[in-house]
Amino acid sequence: MGDNSRHQELTKLAAQSIRQNEKIVSEDYWKLDYHISTQAFWMNDPNGFSTFKNEYHLFYQHHPFSPEWGPMFWGHVKSKDLVFWEHQPIALAPSEEYDLDGCFSGSAIEKDGLLYALYTGNVWTGTNQDTDLRQTQCLAVSEDGIHFNKIDQNPVIISAPMGDIHPHHFRDPKVWKHSDHYYCVVGSRTKNHQGQVLLYRSKDLFDWEFINVMAKSDGELGYMWECPDFFHLDGQDILMISPQGMKPVDHLYHNLHQAGYVQGKLNYETGLLNYSDFKLLDHGFDFYAPQTIQDLQGRRIMIAWMAMWESEMPEQKNNWAGAMTIPRELTIQDNIILSNPISEMEKLRKKAVKYKNIRVEGQHTFNHMSGDSYELEVLIDAQASLTFGMKLRMSEELNQETLLMYNRAERLLELNRDRSGSGPKGSRVAPVQLFNNKLYLRIFMDKSSIEVFINNGEKVMSARIYPDQGADGITFFSDKEITIIKINKWDLHKTVL
Repeated sequence: MGDNSRHQELTKLAAQSIRQNEKIVSEDYWKLDYHISTQAFWMNDPNGFSTFKNEYHLFYQHHPFSPEWGPMFWGHVKSKDLVFWEHQPIALAPSEEYDLDGCFSGSAIEKDGLLYALYTGNVWTGTNQDTDLRQTQCLAVSEDGIHFNKIDQNPVIISAPMGDIHPHHFRDPKVWKHSDHYYCVVGSRTKNHQGQVLLYRSKDLFDWEFINVMAKSDGELGYMWECPDFFHLDGQDILMISPQGMKPVDHLYHNLHQAGYVQGKLNYETGLLNYSDFKLLDHGFDFYAPQTIQDLQGRRIMIAWMAMWESEMPEQKNNWAGAMTIPRELTIQDNIILSNPISEMEKLRKKAVKYKNIRVEGQHTFNHMSGDSYELEVLIDAQASLTFGMKLRMSEELNQETLLMYNRAERLLELNRDRSGSGPKGSRVAPVQLFNNKLYLRIFMDKSSIEVFINNGEKVMSARIYPDQGADGITFFSDKEITIIKINKWDLHKTVL
């Protein structure tokens, strides 16, 4: 390994900065109980989601000197069960000539008893961050999964390939092993700004060969494909991408940037992916740059950044910003990916409150059912109603609520945060069919976030919300009589240590 002294110096300075600000962050009411967030300051994309020596490691884009995006470091948490997480020392700092302005997103893989992190080194070459940049792919290695050293040979991929490939926007490598080779996908765009993904191959993680442009936009899928991820699931090859610049179509694609997937079959020799239509992974406001692993049980698990670029983030005034979604298990059914909370989340349950077969017309509030950090499981028989739903984090005195409403005529479930307290407003909808006239929801509420899993993971809607502490009510409503077949509520334990 080369001289990593500057790297070690920066990680120490960052750790000191975090320690000095950790207390004010921990005292913020909006600090999440069971989602990964920083001890202090900025967080975005999940990076390096991996297993190493029978533990789970999740790294993330981190600016440890302010709650604003800045020169990127890699923050780090680890876990034995994907639920209880412990903060670790910062793993990567922008210390070298090739990554001076940021250790951008990447991935990690275990090889020969070591953990290798493959990431994008970013350097600004001028004042315009859209055009004046140089991006290369770099490698760092760890013996213990905690402390990393950058290799002498960096960058391991020194430039984008020739052809109709933009020379500067070239980032976010995701690595995996197939047969006796390592492969990685890298986010890219064409010279006239159409998103695409590049495929590389290596025998040792050090020397990489460009194979082909694996997939590219047909003109409707944005100007840049960030944070690609590729994996095999239930007999299909899945390419996840986070397209920038997609235009809204009806009720779809209303966030600044999107995150979704295509499925098909990769020819490992030609490097071409034959794939179907793009589908969203989340229909809410705050979901970007998802990354997956195959866990120790063989499941495919996904975590994403639970925020959105250029969104208002009220927690910044308390010196932190951003969070991750809860881990979601991915499966395929009827040719779509289902996303469901991992079963280990049930370990967090406490103080159960349960009701069965409750008829509701107009409004109904349950006794002993309120809170700001809980899981809610609801099965509703719609009967003849046209609109019904729930008001969560509700307070009439504060004029606050987060609205979930099903519109039967349009077959849409709406998540509305216009009255969710501080922070960004707006509404998102997901197309949802009732099954046997029933709607099944699992809702995870956590201080300043909500994740709604619809009909066993057929759709998901995620959002950051910022209610006041006193807004903790739960109310059901319907225009005509409905039956709540069951409602189960559990408070949830804290998990990030």
